[in-house]
Amino acid sequence: MEYRQLGETDLHVSVITFGAWAAGGWMWGGTERKDALDAIRVSHDLGVTSIDTAPVYGQGASEEIVGEAIKDLPRDKVQILTKYGMRWDLTKGTLSMNSKNNAGEDIAIYRYAGKESVINECEDSLRLLGTDYIDLYQIHWPDKTTPVDETMEAVLRLMEQGKIRQAGVCNYNAEQMREAEKTIKLASNQVPFSMVNRGIEADVVPYCLETNKAILAYSPLERGLLTGKIKPGHQFAEGDHRGGYRFFKDENIARTDAFLEKIRPLAESKYATLGQLVLRWTIQQPGITIALVGARDAEQAAQNAKALEVKLSAEEMAFIDQQLEAVELV
Repeated sequence: MEYRQLGETDLHVSVITFGAWAAGGWMWGGTERKDALDAIRVSHDLGVTSIDTAPVYGQGASEEIVGEAIKDLPRDKVQILTKYGMRWDLTKGTLSMNSKNNAGEDIAIYRYAGKESVINECEDSLRLLGTDYIDLYQIHWPDKTTPVDETMEAVLRLMEQGKIRQAGVCNYNAEQMREAEKTIKLASNQVPFSMVNRGIEADVVPYCLETNKAILAYSPLERGLLTGKIKPGHQFAEGDHRGGYRFFKDENIARTDAFLEKIRPLAESKYATLGQLVLRWTIQQPGITIALVGARDAEQAAQNAKALEVKLSAEEMAFIDQQLEAVELV
């Protein structure tokens, strides 16, 4: 495993970080708790010391599972990354989405990061995770109803109290990062990035390179699309959000698979899976610090962790980029 520093902080995280959204079951058609626990533990055994979660992932289920998975590990040997600002238990802020919880009940998710809400969420997360501090505390989505300085002042207070080590943001553009930094020094920005979803290269990547902020790339495998295992006509389980996600239109699956077939011989020459090749390409992109990768079971977790064993030369990276140029998704 490789480890990288988050921005200018003293926090170092594993380049492959365990993404625990699917572990919470919400929007992924449910979860098998034992499989999720095994996935986290196997990842750690293979050097994945960092875990990213959030309260909204299963409405507490993901954080609880993470807490159980790491309870017997030395606390300084694992880095917990979690979030705040997505509420399903109150109706403040801006409605983000209508959804269903793991029991199939209707819930409404709001983006809200008022001062007292942030502080209360932190206490809830500490309890569910079974820890007395969070390594990286991140706002999940921008909240247009709360002044940025109010939100960041709350986070600063939590930092002063020792309840969090570092502050980060998620899904922020460069201007929003500048505004947040008027109040607190940011370690990172967690944003979507994959071979077929590279929008952050326009402003977030240049800004983070210029200011030495870490970029945590989420959905680097585009939620399974870039593994090559999903084919046109695939039927997702009930409750799995990917059924309505644009990248999984049959036409986009077909175009992506055509690209993956072109790079498959390169993966095979390295005794690697397509997913492992994609992850190595991702973490070699300018500005990308780590890749957040989910796993539903121990086998997937082991494959993800071993992506770091793959090495790509400049020529091989150029070959992949050349094949990517022909991919146009609708």
